[in-house]
Amino acid sequence: MKTNKKKIINDPVFGFINIRSEIIFDLIEHPYFQRLRRIKQLGLSCMVYPGTHHTRFEHALGAVHLMRSAISVLKLKGHRITDEEADAVTIAILLHDIGHGPYSHVLESTVVPGVSHEKISILLMEELNRQFNGQLDMAIRIFKNQYPKKFLHQLVSSQLDMDRLDYLSRDSFFSGVSEGVISADRIIKMLNVRNDELVVDIKGIYSIEKFLIARRLMYWQVYLHKTVLAAEYVLISILKRARQLIEQGEKLFAPPVFDAFLTNTVTIEDFEQNRLINGQSVLDLFAGLDDNDIMTSIKAWQFHPDKILSYLAQSITNRKLYRIKIGNKPIPEQKLNALKTRICEHFGVCDDDLHYFLIHETITNSAYNMGSDKINMLYKNGKIVDVSEASDINLSVFSETVRKYFVCYPKELDIK
Repeated sequence: MKTNKKKIINDPVFGFINIRSEIIFDLIEHPYFQRLRRIKQLGLSCMVYPGTHHTRFEHALGAVHLMRSAISVLKLKGHRITDEEADAVTIAILLHDIGHGPYSHVLESTVVPGVSHEKISILLMEELNRQFNGQLDMAIRIFKNQYPKKFLHQLVSSQLDMDRLDYLSRDSFFSGVSEGVISADRIIKMLNVRNDELVVDIKGIYSIEKFLIARRLMYWQVYLHKTVLAAEYVLISILKRARQLIEQGEKLFAPPVFDAFLTNTVTIEDFEQNRLINGQSVLDLFAGLDDNDIMTSIKAWQFHPDKILSYLAQSITNRKLYRIKIGNKPIPEQKLNALKTRICEHFGVCDDDLHYFLIHETITNSAYNMGSDKINMLYKNGKIVDVSEASDINLSVFSETVRKYFVCYPKELDIK
């Protein structure tokens, strides 16, 4: 009996999403992709915005919907995109986040140090291509920007790609932060192609201005919200402490897939060669790792005899987060020294363990990069101008990198 693979999915952000291709359906059904149901899109943001429990799975489907809309618009404007190319670029956007680990960006350098999610995404796509007998060849070439039609890659990865249009729409929807609302449909209808590059018809200038402003505001209000940062750095500290204890010979509870990454130093070479660890290939192990494995372990670690690990684990589990203070100037050395003294007195830890209780770092935000990957506006006379020049407001300030400094420490040590 033939299975009906032409499905309709009801999405709270964009309404009904049509799955029109059998290969897209089969990829969605694959365990590698289904894992994204268990990876939160915004990590620990739900500790500030209770509604942000949406996942990478939903985000990828939303990006597919926007990609199909963009393809239809470009075809109507006379640009030739074959059915095979349409499927390939849709596959590329469907799988663009498949290499994200637990809690997305938060633990990227902690679970698998030195291996980016982009690299793992490519390796997983190549493994899927092997399983699907080469049906992902063109999608991978588009994803890597190795396909002759460069504008297809720009739809997947650029400063105005379907990824950004979905996550701004979706994250503002679930967080309730109205400053992040953008006109995704309007922007897509204004897309065009000139000289094999994605451009925006000049009529869409105000929608692009709103998009850049919304992106800047969402970073400060959601992605880099100070309480979210505090939670993320505590989470990172938990995994660092767990690794340190394991290196010292301690045995920690962890689900098997998570334990494999905690107790082994997994390198990029291990991923590239898909080596076996504990009898399983690295890619399959990674594809079985999700947010649940991390939080299950942290809940158990609350009761570990190591006072640092248990304190940090309780902080995340019970939302007893660190105090965080952010400023435009580096944190004064005098204040850092005062905090160090209080930490030593209160927790009885030595200098080597201070970094678990005192975190001071920098954060940066730049809404628009005026480098080679620009957002170009197309005038009716064929002239192409960067959006910062076409706009009658000063968008150049959005290209400036804003740097802020912060310090995190347990609230019971608060110093005025």
